[in-house]
Amino acid sequence: MVGLQVPSLGEKDYPILFKNGTLKLGGEREPVPRPKKWPIANILAPGANNIPDAFIVGGPYEEEEGELNHPEDSEFRNQAECIKKRIIWDLESRCYLDPSAVVSFQKRIADCRLWPVEITRVPLVTIPKGKAGKTEKTDEEAQLSFHGVAYVNMVPLLYPGVKRIRGAFHVYPYLDSVVHEKTKCLLSLFRDIGHHLIHNNKIGGINSLLSKQAVSKNLKEDKPVKEKDIDGRPRPGDVQAPSIKSQSSDTPLEGEPPLSHNPEGQQYVEAGTYIVLEIQLDKALVPKRMPEELARRVKEMIPPRPPLTRRTGGAQKAVSDYHIQIKNISRAILDEYYRMFGKQVAKLESDMDSETLEEQKCQLSYELNCSGKYFAFKEQLKHAVVKIVRDKYLKTTSFESQEELQTFISELYVFLVDQMHVALNQTMPDDVQGTVATIYTSSEQLQLFAFEAEVNENFEMAAAYYKERLVREPQNLDHWLDYGAFCLLTEDNIKAQECFQKALSLNQSHIHSLLLCGVLAVLLENYEQAEIFFEDATCLEPTNVVAWTLLGLYYEIQNNDIRMEMAFHEASKQLQARMLQAQVTKQKSTGVEDTEERGKRESSLGPWGITNGSATAIKVEAPAGPGAALSILDKFLEESSKLQSDSQEPILTTQTWDPSISQKPSNTFIKEIPTKKEASKCQDSSALLHPGLHYGVSQTTTIFMETIHFLMKVKAVQYVHRVLAHELLCPQGGPSCEYYLVLAQTHILKKNFAKAEEYLQQAAQMDYLNPNVWGLKGHLYFLSGNHSEAKACYERTISFVVDASEMHFIFLRLGLIYLEEKEYEKAKKTYMQACKRSPSCLTWLGLGIACYRLEELTEAEDALSEANALNNYNAEVWAYLALVCLKVGRQLEAEQAYKYMIKLKLKDEALLAEIHTLQETVGFGNPSF
Repeated sequence: MVGLQVPSLGEKDYPILFKNGTLKLGGEREPVPRPKKWPIANILAPGANNIPDAFIVGGPYEEEEGELNHPEDSEFRNQAECIKKRIIWDLESRCYLDPSAVVSFQKRIADCRLWPVEITRVPLVTIPKGKAGKTEKTDEEAQLSFHGVAYVNMVPLLYPGVKRIRGAFHVYPYLDSVVHEKTKCLLSLFRDIGHHLIHNNKIGGINSLLSKQAVSKNLKEDKPVKEKDIDGRPRPGDVQAPSIKSQSSDTPLEGEPPLSHNPEGQQYVEAGTYIVLEIQLDKALVPKRMPEELARRVKEMIPPRPPLTRRTGGAQKAVSDYHIQIKNISRAILDEYYRMFGKQVAKLESDMDSETLEEQKCQLSYELNCSGKYFAFKEQLKHAVVKIVRDKYLKTTSFESQEELQTFISELYVFLVDQMHVALNQTMPDDVQGTVATIYTSSEQLQLFAFEAEVNENFEMAAAYYKERLVREPQNLDHWLDYGAFCLLTEDNIKAQECFQKALSLNQSHIHSLLLCGVLAVLLENYEQAEIFFEDATCLEPTNVVAWTLLGLYYEIQNNDIRMEMAFHEASKQLQARMLQAQVTKQKSTGVEDTEERGKRESSLGPWGITNGSATAIKVEAPAGPGAALSILDKFLEESSKLQSDSQEPILTTQTWDPSISQKPSNTFIKEIPTKKEASKCQDSSALLHPGLHYGVSQTTTIFMETIHFLMKVKAVQYVHRVLAHELLCPQGGPSCEYYLVLAQTHILKKNFAKAEEYLQQAAQMDYLNPNVWGLKGHLYFLSGNHSEAKACYERTISFVVDASEMHFIFLRLGLIYLEEKEYEKAKKTYMQACKRSPSCLTWLGLGIACYRLEELTEAEDALSEANALNNYNAEVWAYLALVCLKVGRQLEAEQAYKYMIKLKLKDEALLAEIHTLQETVGFGNPSF
């Protein structure tokens, strides 16, 4: 029999009992769906015991809220629910909670979190005729046997919108002190009503239960009643699997009665007994905001931008009509000209002088005026001009003064003459002087140039590139997000917030815009808006891991532990589902593997790639509370570099993060088993900075590392340290190579090179073959001025088979070091690789300098011309162009290049002195001589 209590209107709680459990022999699984039954016995009508339209449908273990919902528990549960003997009830009991009971229910869940569900064995008693008195005596001697308790975590019912929890929960021996410590319950439900257990088991009802005094205060005082099961053999528990041990441990606390006081209940733990139950509410205890309400609140804070007005006719059509009329009139005038002077032009051809042309012009004007064609052309053009005045200049009313009229006529005349020249040039293109071709830079190139300037700390130039992208495509929200991320890096949070809100106004369903608006709201301490942004993001994309994690971090700031656990749990579930899907997709793409090879691998690996029997059980202490855990975050961050891993091998993580478990770093590490001598460690390590690219056995990631990648991409460094603290304390996270890399990046940005070097040393110890480690070490030494060490690190990085995550600056800085050390051939090869990968002004400039120093002047000029085409505001490019022109003897171009170099204020004094020396040698190049 199973029982639990729920709050009721009176002082006493309402007991709910599930009795008459049925023994099922092993060998087959229970069918699903199967009907639920009323908890009423002795119903004789066929099928009347089934509840209409109520079925047990089951579901995947991973979607449950219980304790045995991890992938490694699936084999244990499959055996227990199919092969082993078990007890089933399939009952559903219902009760009504009035408003006061609902409030009490919420308070008790928030205070205790765990709800006791008791289980016990009740003997079946038959009543011989004429022996009622003896039955009463038997009732008095009845006792609780195999008394156990399951601790159900009811906290999910306090999550917004949650109305149902279902899961499997371990059964532990019922001990008064342990139950009181975990649930604050003083008395056992069964002891409170134990006087009627046998009686009610006989008649099958629960409505006649009355509260009585407990039969005894201690199990020692109870008189044992020895009963046997159907098969005549004693049975220790309801669901048992003798060959499988429980996967949880329960260590008695000091001052607690030893487990020998409940030896029968202890057999539940030894057998790994668990109970599957479902609790469902008609209405959620905590209502959830509807997506419509969240969308309305977002619109109130950031109204969407009105769509641009579209003109089908409008100004453009008026101007095009004007062009058509100009072309028609010009053809008519040409025809008149050839009619009057065609023979003369054919006879003289190119020998016509200006006086002859002027005379022909006067005769043509006279003829047009006398014949009336001039006025006809004016009338033909009048309608097109009127349309321009109305549609382009929007002038439909009379002018207020003569001055305003004259000003408008002057402006209109200039416009009409300009457009007349445009139309005539289109009609007679041979007479138009060729225009100089302009080099068009794409949006991706501008982003690269901005990133280069940003890394080189030329923030003014970077801002100019970002703004140019915005001017070109103001409706592109990615450009607003990139500029906002740049403002975050420069700690201009107000401008960053404006950019993110601008992007959100363009598309109010864009997840990244919502998340970044929420992050900025948190940084600016506008917490009410932050909650709306994060909640709206989770509603629009419920599978987004980063959205749930950021929502959990927000609830942590608000000290709302229950909702924080809810958000982190949902993020973990979505991450696990995505990784599983990626694994399945990868298996499908690679095809069917060899049968023998697969068999060997399956024999050495358990489900999800875990070595069978490799897990180590440890004692997990309960957390002192969220405040205590948060108080040590900074300490962990400072001392994380001193933490040593028990193994240098990668750690395999498959379980979702359970917030109810202590947040201290786990001491249990499941080592990876190398299969087929996997391709290369560097390939696995290269995926560290690119989560989502590889999901092999050796890949690990957590919800916090996913969020860190997002925050680092948008340069929200101010928010990263909070997430790093969670990554360090997460049971599936902890100090890893990836963790130390991110920590080192944040310290490099702060110019704290000593700390960054310390963390990079830790990262190198954990993954010596990771190209990102060596690339970042090279940047560290380069920025600190140690170019010899930087050169060694960069050379090691580019020697790896797999590239680092950011090779552009590795090539740029390595080439610069080669130029400083006068290794021009190596510099040329390095810059050529950079130009092939991601050409920019700096890559072509480096190549041009290397070629110039090698006396390859033609190649140098070509490279410098490319650099100048991409950015003609670089003084160094003009300086080397001046040197090349001086070398080849082109005086005019040398002077022009020198002029622009002076105008842009070249800062390299040595290069300027070299130019002056060469000018004196060749005797030209400086107009001031």
